[in-house]
Amino acid sequence: MAGLLERAFTSRAGKALAGRFGLAEPPVLRRGRVLPDEPVVLASLANSTLAGDTLELLGVVSAVPLRDDDAELPAYPDRIGAIVVDACGLREVRQLEGLRAVLRPAVRALAGSGRVVLVADAEVTGVEANAVRQALDGINRTVGKELRHGATANLVYVAQGTAAPDLASTLSFLLEGRSAFVDGQSWTVSPARDPIPEPGQDEQRAPQRHDEPPAPLAGRIVVVTGAARGIGAQIATVAARDGATVVCVDIPAAGESLAALANRLHGTALQLDVTAPDAGERIAAHVATRYGADACIHGIVHNAGITRDKQLANTDAQRWAQVLEVNLAAELRINPVLLEGRPGGLADGGRIVAIASTSGIAGNRGQANYAASKAGVVGLVRAEAPQLAARGITVNAVAPGFIETDMTAKIPFVQREVFRRTNSLGQGGQPVDVAETIGYFLDPASAGVTGQVVRVCGQNLVGQ
Repeated sequence: MAGLLERAFTSRAGKALAGRFGLAEPPVLRRGRVLPDEPVVLASLANSTLAGDTLELLGVVSAVPLRDDDAELPAYPDRIGAIVVDACGLREVRQLEGLRAVLRPAVRALAGSGRVVLVADAEVTGVEANAVRQALDGINRTVGKELRHGATANLVYVAQGTAAPDLASTLSFLLEGRSAFVDGQSWTVSPARDPIPEPGQDEQRAPQRHDEPPAPLAGRIVVVTGAARGIGAQIATVAARDGATVVCVDIPAAGESLAALANRLHGTALQLDVTAPDAGERIAAHVATRYGADACIHGIVHNAGITRDKQLANTDAQRWAQVLEVNLAAELRINPVLLEGRPGGLADGGRIVAIASTSGIAGNRGQANYAASKAGVVGLVRAEAPQLAARGITVNAVAPGFIETDMTAKIPFVQREVFRRTNSLGQGGQPVDVAETIGYFLDPASAGVTGQVVRVCGQNLVGQ
């Protein structure tokens, strides 16, 4: 019955009927390392040059904004691909009018998969200034819900002293198709500490310009757990695309698909249950054995995870422990081992990336164990990031919403369709959307981004 219903709904007649009921076919999103084809407009509201300097560093030529002056609404002659608004320096409520004035004509002219990016101060002093700072977040989230045709809005807070090289990787990510399923979000960029090169490498902090071939992870080792399939396989694939040598880790039962992936990516496979007491030691030993005693890990992505869903009243101790052990406790054991300075461990200046979930942020019926584990990941990131800052190591997490995988394909059709539709982009995300955000965190140029949790959920109505 469920299969029949899905076939009827996805047929040509079914799609037409769904459109009449307000369930139009979702837009095709621009993905990959691709900038908008249309002009990128830059508006500075309080004489800050940070956003403009960053676009110049990236090699992106910006256009002049139009402003609504309450006379006759100006209109762009053609579609625009993005508007970047530098709101640094805004301290008074009256100054928010400037944001409305530049956004109104821009959102009307925004092309499909267009971008609205706001840049604002992370730290302000005074009651009104803090009210304005928070107001920007409300505007950002609302604009994200109002945009159409796959366009997104996001807000970047910048800490005091942040310069163009610190912001560049973030602005590049948000303008490109890599951020296709990141919408209505805000996070903070800070000044990067002096980069610490890995052995035998010359660190390049500034991102590559868009007229150069992107390979930010060239010559670096990235470890991905739970890599054999789904999101994990896509994370490994994106890391390899960006130049990394990838160590693909998964349980022995997934050995065949794990080996096939590692071979395709010209990496190596490690069959390992991450809950093993010596998992950290075995990861480091594999890296040192396969790549030399001086080899270090640039980034580890803790993607391995499981669900054992039941309402709490029906959750026994074993079901509870399994999820917490794989999703949280294993990471808590592995990280300290890799940080000890042993051969094959995590390098200073390296990256730790974890997988949280919107379920961990908002909770979800039948997932008390899973929500606990993923909320715990958020707590881990926020606690560990300042501890490792002096070593130039960043710690961040991605919190996926509804992502189209083999696992979500098993959800009953009607329930699955509800999950797809309850976000601002009207569709489920793809594994590559999670992988691209992780790639942004892994980038050496993202050294100023740490302790952050970015939701890859299309601005899901849950957990916002």
